[in-house]
Amino acid sequence: MEKILVALFASPIVGFLVGYLILRVTLLLSWNATPRVNGFFRQSQALTSLALALSHGTNDAQKTMGVITLALVTGGYLSVFAVPLWVIFACATMIALGTALGGWKLIRTLGGKFYKIRPVDGFASQLASAAVILGASLSGGPVSTTQVVSSAIMGVGAAERANKVRWGVAQEIATAWLLTIPATALAAAGMYMVFVRVLP
Repeated sequence: MEKILVALFASPIVGFLVGYLILRVTLLLSWNATPRVNGFFRQSQALTSLALALSHGTNDAQKTMGVITLALVTGGYLSVFAVPLWVIFACATMIALGTALGGWKLIRTLGGKFYKIRPVDGFASQLASAAVILGASLSGGPVSTTQVVSSAIMGVGAAERANKVRWGVAQEIATAWLLTIPATALAAAGMYMVFVRVLP
């Protein structure tokens, strides 16, 4: 439990710091580059986008598969905790479908409401997010992709100029972060009481 809570609460902070650091290093290495460097960063985002998508799957899909498999074991449908192949394919398909079809309001918030994102900002934030999420997956820590990406974007913006970031929007997202975990825990406890203690 401690490992889970540490990963959930620390990952946004780590995302911010890694995003800040990557942009500072990137700007240092390209300080005398011509405006044509924007084309390089724009094209490089094809690779960082793939890396971010891969890291997203290694973490978010694993959490979903774990919950479903736990339910199957608890319900007596599985004798050992081993993820069935159909669960893997179902989770992969639904996460890909949800990513493709939903969340456009969130995408618009992350893509423009913090500040005007340049190609170098997108490159740095995607690289930072992918690194943090993949690192968490390798260490077995569950994290929120949305929280990591949001904090990385804020870190990248702050690395260039602190007043570039619309901190009011950042505060709204941070408040949602803080409320999500306890609200989810309370909802789960309430459902448990209803289905286990009340309905039987």
